[in-house]
Amino acid sequence: MKKPASDFYLTAKKIWGTVVKTDSPNTKELELSLELHKRLLNIFQAGRHYYMVFNVFDLELEFVSPEILSVLEYEPHEINTMFFLDRIHPDDKIYFLNFENRLAEFFNQLPVEKRGNYKYQHDYRVKTKSNKYVRLLHQIVPLEYDENNYYRSLVLHTDISHIKRDGIPSFSIIGLDDEPSYYNIQDTEVFTKSYSLFTKREREIMKLIIEGKTTKEIALELYISPYTVNSHRKNILRKADAKTTLDLAGKVIKEGWI
Repeated sequence: MKKPASDFYLTAKKIWGTVVKTDSPNTKELELSLELHKRLLNIFQAGRHYYMVFNVFDLELEFVSPEILSVLEYEPHEINTMFFLDRIHPDDKIYFLNFENRLAEFFNQLPVEKRGNYKYQHDYRVKTKSNKYVRLLHQIVPLEYDENNYYRSLVLHTDISHIKRDGIPSFSIIGLDDEPSYYNIQDTEVFTKSYSLFTKREREIMKLIIEGKTTKEIALELYISPYTVNSHRKNILRKADAKTTLDLAGKVIKEGWI
C-alpha cells in the first residue's frame, strides 16, 4: 500500500506550486550545460556532498547523484521527494517551510532576466539510513524557468555537521554576478540588502579557504601571489573575528557570507 502524503509534504507541495502557473513544456532529456558547470563552481562545498535535479512542476527528483550514499547512506533509487521530506528532523520542518515560502516570494518578484543570478541556501537536519541525523546545507540554483514558470532547479546538499553542530537553521539569498545578497533572512523581515564585511576578492578567497585549498593552490587558481593570498587571509580572519579556519567555517555557514 502506498504511504499517504504527510501534512508536511502537502504544505511543501502547496508552497512550490505557487511558482508554477501553467503546464510544464515538453523538454528533451535534461543535460548539464557548460554554463551550469560554471554555476556549480560558484556553489559552496565544505564537505561530503551530492546533488539533485528537482522538477518543481512534477514535484519529483529527476536525478540524484550517487554521492548521496556517502552522506545519507541511501542509493539514489531509494529517494523521492516525499520520502526525503519525511526524513527531515521534526524541529526543523517549520523552518524548511518558512524558508521555502520566502524563496518563492523572492523568486516571484524577480524579473526573468535576474532569475538565474541568485543561489539560495538554508540548512536543516536529515535522518540517515542508520537513523542518525546529519545537518545539510541546502543550496539551490534555478535551472529552467521562463517569465511565468519555474520548472527545474539544481539542488546541492553538503554535510556541514562538522561545522554547525547546534543552533537554529538559517536562510540566505546570495547574489551572483554582482547582484545584492540577503543574509540571515528572518520570517517577518522585508527583504533588505545586506552589505558584506568582505570585498569580492575576499569572498572568493574565503570560499577557497573553506573548501580546504592551500595558499599555493589559491594563488594559482586566482593568478595572484601567495603573499597576496596570505594578506587577504589575515584580513578575512580579522574581519570575521575568527582565530582558525574551523572558526571561520562555522561563521561562514551561520552568516551565509558566501
